[in-house]
Amino acid sequence: MRKSLTRIKPFNSPGVTFTSPHLTLTHFIMDIRQLTPAFAVTPQIDPNDVPEIVAAGFKAVICNRPDEEIPIEVRCDVLKIAVEAAGIVFIENPIISGQMTLENVEAQAAAQAEVDGPVLAYCASGTRSSICWSLSQAGRMPTEEIISATREAGYELSHMAPQLDAFASR
Repeated sequence: MRKSLTRIKPFNSPGVTFTSPHLTLTHFIMDIRQLTPAFAVTPQIDPNDVPEIVAAGFKAVICNRPDEEIPIEVRCDVLKIAVEAAGIVFIENPIISGQMTLENVEAQAAAQAEVDGPVLAYCASGTRSSICWSLSQAGRMPTEEIISATREAGYELSHMAPQLDAFASR
């Protein structure tokens, strides 16, 4: 059973775009998916999601999305202002699609360890955040538990089992 908090649109929808001759505005739809009681992922958030993030009890938000791939209205600096104004820690850990680094994984693990309470990470769809979390948990949790947690949240990462095992043995 998938555990999530969803607003309006289904998981694979990146958002709703409104266009006029003078303005294009994209509204992203948050879809929080719990991987553990202390860690969840979601597709792109926007400043309007902050009250819901606060209400859900998150103590930190990790941005895993580079500014270069998103509109100005949801870039890290904009979200950082909104999240920190609500009293939540904001952590930038941008992951370029297909180019995750050991530094990304270590930063994700450090953020989880340093925050006293639940953490929400976001990227375009939640997949990069899920993969980074999975690698950060390798060696801390059994591989099957990691795969099961992501699967229950809607992210099928069973193909990563050999990588998780290798990462755990480092």
